[in-house]
Amino acid sequence: MRYSDANLTLHHLVAVQAECQPSSIALRSVYEPPQSGLTYEALHSQITKVTHILTAHGIQPNDRIAVVLPNGTEMAVVFLAIASCATCAPLNPNYQRAEFDFYLDDLQAKALIILAGQPSPARSSAQARNIPILDLIPTSAGQFEIEGHAVCDGHPEFAKPDDVALILHTSGTTSRPKMVPLTHRNLWTSANNVATTLELTPSDRCLSLMPLFHIHGLVGVLLASIAAGGQVICTPGFQATRFFDWFETFQPTWYSAVPTIHQAILAQAEQQRDRLEHSALRLIRSSSAALPTQVKNLLETTFQVPVIEAYGMTEAAHQMTSNLLSPSDRKAGSVGKAIGLEVAIMDETGQLLQPSAIGEVVIRGANVTSGYEQNPDATAKAFTQGWFRTGDQGYFDSDGFLFLQGRLKEIINRGGEKIAPLEIDAVLMDIPEVFQAVTFAVPHPTLGEDVAAAVVLHPGANLSAVEIRKILFQKVADFKVPSQVVMVDAIPTGATGKLQRIGLFEKLVDQLKPVFVAPQTESEQKLAAIWAEVLGTDCNIGRHDNFFALGGDSLKATQIIVRITQIFEIEMPLVALFQSPTLMEQAERIDALCAESSTLMSLFNQLQDRPEAERLALIENLSL
Repeated sequence: MRYSDANLTLHHLVAVQAECQPSSIALRSVYEPPQSGLTYEALHSQITKVTHILTAHGIQPNDRIAVVLPNGTEMAVVFLAIASCATCAPLNPNYQRAEFDFYLDDLQAKALIILAGQPSPARSSAQARNIPILDLIPTSAGQFEIEGHAVCDGHPEFAKPDDVALILHTSGTTSRPKMVPLTHRNLWTSANNVATTLELTPSDRCLSLMPLFHIHGLVGVLLASIAAGGQVICTPGFQATRFFDWFETFQPTWYSAVPTIHQAILAQAEQQRDRLEHSALRLIRSSSAALPTQVKNLLETTFQVPVIEAYGMTEAAHQMTSNLLSPSDRKAGSVGKAIGLEVAIMDETGQLLQPSAIGEVVIRGANVTSGYEQNPDATAKAFTQGWFRTGDQGYFDSDGFLFLQGRLKEIINRGGEKIAPLEIDAVLMDIPEVFQAVTFAVPHPTLGEDVAAAVVLHPGANLSAVEIRKILFQKVADFKVPSQVVMVDAIPTGATGKLQRIGLFEKLVDQLKPVFVAPQTESEQKLAAIWAEVLGTDCNIGRHDNFFALGGDSLKATQIIVRITQIFEIEMPLVALFQSPTLMEQAERIDALCAESSTLMSLFNQLQDRPEAERLALIENLSL
């Protein structure tokens, strides 16, 4: 069907499917039998019913309604219904009271929809603000009643394409969260772009694993499926132990998730081989974070379907670029080509660069927000000549594929050398024993920032941080090798399962500080005194302390080498300090060099007493 400009709303999107295929299933719940579900006709009817209820409670277009509901069909219907006549503001049900206080105030919410009987600090937060509470009472999958005090009668006024359908907050990892208003036009455009990219049809069934308080789940899964007239299998959220049960029972044709979810699925896949034999899956989509090439390859080998990596963000109503289904339109390590909008590369001054140049990725198009709400300064900073600055660094190759190097605020500046964490992540992931890895910045008194990495090994794998650093020195330039590698059981993730790079130093600061163990050997004791002198510290230096973590840099490393030469009477290369940054490792190298020097001196003395011909023969043999 051809859509006119006036029809670009979510309500019309559902209405069209209800008219074209009324008996087709739109939403299914994993708690209901596989053959049951909410048809498009029933979905449209339920949405209309809810809009009348909301209108009776005084809700008008662009009023903000906060939603605190678990993942499932009810959450999907509530989002679509609110967006049809007002603005939906879904919130993470796991927030604490202080967080709900902030978000409800910031949104100036006109009502809160919450599950009846659901114990949540959101309820008390709304009560303290005299925000009306509408209790949702489920009756069957996607069907429910809403209880609350009605204030008026009347028919709903349905939203227009440029009314705000959804409002989300940015993550706020480094600053106050910003409100991102997204219109029906924004959402419709992005959903249609995803459906077109994946060649979705009414016969497709998507297993919904992403939370429906996040743009990925709302647009990349729910709205994209509805745009194609397909089906969404609603889960309570990703559960690794139940994934293959759902997979076998509901036979999805695709799913979309973040990389950590893909990895968790792969960790279970070896024991589930029999369930993959009769799979209906035709593609896997990955977005919202960089997908390691190793994970992509293993997914394709395991499921025998293409893995489509896409690039999205809240301000673009999710998708901006994507790989395509055709093998010639996919590249490993790339987030694909621009889909339905313009994408370019810009420098710090606002000048557009040649596609092959490295710079900030900028976008503009019908799916891009017009600006942050009630934050003109942030909006002015984010937009340059109509282009939205994504905050991501990247470049296009000669075929038009976009390659990302990470968030600009995540690029590590190590004494003037710029290091892209994603590059180091990729090298770490190439080590067979490594399951997950995140490279991150740590503060440094003279370098500004130093490089560290958190690593999770595969179950049963045995590899030390020292061994990992030795491998890295063979793969990347010395200045890119993390000074510290922290072995952890798990890397912290956000609410949507994305690995957290920003703020990782604060979370792992205790693990970055080794337990103090006093120097034990004579070499360690002498070296500790050298370190203390060069670093200018009165603190006790332990055998597991890291030279660079204590404030060492290239200049101080040179001073250390000079003192080692003077005190131990050996020639130690500067690179040895970078390759062996702990006191114990450096002392071991010193002892090895001293032993080698002693052996050579002994041999030299022995040679002095030999005839010249014999000395020359021995020297020649040694050189061979």
